[in-house]
Amino acid sequence: MQNAKPPFKAVNFAPVAVERTNSADGSILLRSRAKLPGYNPSLAALFRRAVEKAPARLYLAERAGDDWREVTYEQARKIVDGVAAALLERGLSAERPVVILSGNAVDHGLLTLACEHAGIPVAPISVAYSLQSSDLAKIKYITELLNPGLVYAADTGPFAKALTIAGNNAEIVASKNSANLENVTLFEQLAETKPSAALEKAVGAITGDTIAKFLFTSGSTNLPKAVISTHGMLTANQEMIVGAWPYLEETPLVLCDWLPWNHTFGGSFCFNLAQRLAGTMYIDGGKPAPGLAEITVKNITEVSPTTYFNVPAGYSAILPHLEKDETLAKKFFARLQMIFYAGASLPKDLWERLENLSIKSTGSRVPMTTAWGTTETSPLSLMQHFFADGPGEIGVPCLGVDTKLVPSGNKLEIRVRGPNVTQQGYWKRADQTKANFDEEGFYKSGDAVRFADPNDPNKGLIFDGRLAEDFKLTSGTWVQVGTLRVAAIAACSPVVQDMVICGEGRENIGVLAWLNMAGAAKVAGAEPGTSLSELSKHPKVIEQVAAALKKWNTSQSGLSTKVARAILLTDAPSIDANEITDKGYINQRAAMERRAAEIERLFAAKPDASVILAL
Repeated sequence: MQNAKPPFKAVNFAPVAVERTNSADGSILLRSRAKLPGYNPSLAALFRRAVEKAPARLYLAERAGDDWREVTYEQARKIVDGVAAALLERGLSAERPVVILSGNAVDHGLLTLACEHAGIPVAPISVAYSLQSSDLAKIKYITELLNPGLVYAADTGPFAKALTIAGNNAEIVASKNSANLENVTLFEQLAETKPSAALEKAVGAITGDTIAKFLFTSGSTNLPKAVISTHGMLTANQEMIVGAWPYLEETPLVLCDWLPWNHTFGGSFCFNLAQRLAGTMYIDGGKPAPGLAEITVKNITEVSPTTYFNVPAGYSAILPHLEKDETLAKKFFARLQMIFYAGASLPKDLWERLENLSIKSTGSRVPMTTAWGTTETSPLSLMQHFFADGPGEIGVPCLGVDTKLVPSGNKLEIRVRGPNVTQQGYWKRADQTKANFDEEGFYKSGDAVRFADPNDPNKGLIFDGRLAEDFKLTSGTWVQVGTLRVAAIAACSPVVQDMVICGEGRENIGVLAWLNMAGAAKVAGAEPGTSLSELSKHPKVIEQVAAALKKWNTSQSGLSTKVARAILLTDAPSIDANEITDKGYINQRAAMERRAAEIERLFAAKPDASVILAL
């Protein structure tokens, strides 16, 4: 066939074999026919096995000027043992854990490992809570909830204000004390501690139920919940990952990764994967933001990762750079075996651009995969380990995970149970723990899914939105928010980055849209650095969005998928108001609550000039 696509790059995925059982109550139980292999319920053992396997291999690296600060597994083991011994001397525990305020860095990673060796929980906190928050409300709440015994920041300078709260009743440790705060212990002092028999005793005492981390998840309120992640949850999930993607063990893993470690994607999935495979992790100091995407491009093309993990906003940020520079693209794809996306759905246009770039750079299609999970499932419960021709499927049940689909209105809620799912729930919130599990011990995710093929569970499941996000128009017609959001963003590409879908109790659908800075600037012919506010008012940008929505509407048959109105937002989503996470995921409900005035403008009987009319 003349238009046939090139073959996929040869990658060893595990066979898909899903067992389906229909229950009398209408629920459906899915599980893999393959069994979960045995696993050591200790992250310390996971790391030590990697040290034994490849002591001289590079483990962690971070930028130090134009070069990299590099730490091998053997070097890391020495530092980790010293720091773990120091932590044990301080008598820290789950009631007095370690809190980390700063972002991904070598010392951050080594401190995390030390906590895991000492059997002391660590709580990495979103950097935005310290540096982008105006009132530090979340830092205050987290400090009161955890009562930390030790608080770490890479440098006291940027975190001085947050440290006055988080470190008020705790020892402050820093790699650099540029603020010249009193009574600060330097990280290198901890590392110089001589390990004793107490360390080996602590490592030996770790069980699958030992708490490894408190990971904070935002949910739909302003107060984050501390999800209890145990050693057994995290090590089991690693075996599920390798069991689905056996290719990972065939060549040494090389990651170049920016995903924040205070999130389960970066901190549990990616960080632990490097140890599981005795791989190398280059810590990327970039992120999907103006001026920082260029850092990511420099890093990923210099490193040439073997597997690449990112969120859709990240791919949107780096693609323009790779598309215009063939040399950079070829470096990125030089040894890339798989592209993975999560955190949000990947718009079809981004999929196609990534696929075209891989074909141009390698002559074949680099497989693109995804998965589904939450902080409570550490994180993966569904994984896509089959080749796909487009976005949509989120995978099939991981090894050892029972997946229950429960009817909820006209949708199916996904609930999961397995060794990767938290049984201890939320720290000091027994009420929330009880509310989020059903009588059979399944975690109630609140996410909806549907079958890619109702007659073949091996074809996987498709994400079908959040149950709490869907709403009805005045006609009584349901609006499928998750599906519409992805499609409408793709229709407005490359100008729109994200949207909030509105219209509950209204006659029509409206959207509040955030612009993609690079795409909007290109359409406007604007200079680099043009503000979001200026771009949102630019006639060419407004015309582009209006034309895109009108074109989208002509292909839709009903009001439940047609977008009648839009407002281009003039400011960025707010961390303080819980509108957005570090990974770029938009919280629909929180955004609508904060932007109630804009929604009223959106649906006004006589809309002002800033409202785009698409119907």
